[in-house]
Amino acid sequence: MSWAGIIDKYREFLPVSSKTPVVTLNEGNTPLVPSPVLSDRLGLEVYLKYEGLNPTGSFKDRGMTVAVSKAKESGASAIICASTGNTSASAAAYAARAGLRCVVLIPKGAVAQGKLSQALIHGARVIAIDGNFDQALMMVRRIAQTEAITLVNSVNPYRLEGQKTGAFEVCDQLGGKAPDFHAIPVGNAGNISAYWMGYGEYYEKKIVGSKPVMLGFQAEGAAPIVKKKIIKDPRTIATAIRIGNPASWKSAENARDSSGGVIDTVTDKEILEAYKLLADKEGIFVEPASAASVAGVLKLGRTGYFEKKLKSMKRATLVCVLTGHGLKDPDRAIASVKKPKTVAANLNAILKAVKL
Repeated sequence: MSWAGIIDKYREFLPVSSKTPVVTLNEGNTPLVPSPVLSDRLGLEVYLKYEGLNPTGSFKDRGMTVAVSKAKESGASAIICASTGNTSASAAAYAARAGLRCVVLIPKGAVAQGKLSQALIHGARVIAIDGNFDQALMMVRRIAQTEAITLVNSVNPYRLEGQKTGAFEVCDQLGGKAPDFHAIPVGNAGNISAYWMGYGEYYEKKIVGSKPVMLGFQAEGAAPIVKKKIIKDPRTIATAIRIGNPASWKSAENARDSSGGVIDTVTDKEILEAYKLLADKEGIFVEPASAASVAGVLKLGRTGYFEKKLKSMKRATLVCVLTGHGLKDPDRAIASVKKPKTVAANLNAILKAVKL
């Protein structure tokens, strides 16, 4: 039986060889879903790249398959990461697949239970610290420098190599063209950097037309790139992007500037409104951080950004990356909806309740 993960599919673009032991869970090949509601609101042809349908429920699997495969190739017996949740889930799953030990540092009380449960069930050694993600990342970087353990956060270049395949898929799904605009949440800033790298590499060989304008969105309470300073105490309900000192800060700015795009902020209120809109109107359940891309383009739409950028009425395409599945943070979903109504177990009571 042959595997069909991103390494096999895009081998010519990845730093692997015949000697690389491919560790895969058949990641990638996530759907590009047309969005009628957003298309109507924005006057663009909008698509949703639903990365929550990767094996562990987030885009992190793209980078982890390459990072863990290369770790195994180098003879590593263990990997380590700091995480706000999704990285830990992905690292633990791929480590289990590879037969490696996995160590995870998380900020105490700042990781959604859905993500933490994944890391634990896959057998990772999870350690919570009294500090934030940035402090946890600093600690694991130090540990990896002195101990025989491989760091698999996005400072590991193999992570971004894997994540760039999301851009390849978007182009393939659009018939060999890049979108006019690409919107994405920004936390540690590795993903926006990876997508821009991917569009650049695919442009050289496969893309017809031009590369997209990159649109990144940080939560207002965790927006170091927008505010041009480290945020010592980042705050947002979107835990996956609750980061105050992004590891890929400079490369994210390069993606923004080179593409003529923007990195902007969205409020928690705007994130939750987009989160509910996706569920109510499009039938897509994401974690709150994923909705930052949608919240951001709606914000830009209200300011007339797209009309000014296009300077014409042509039907431009926009892709919003939805980075993680809604089951990553079930507590947020439960807190956002009404509890089920209880009625007597008879037909009349049920029909009255549903008002058919």
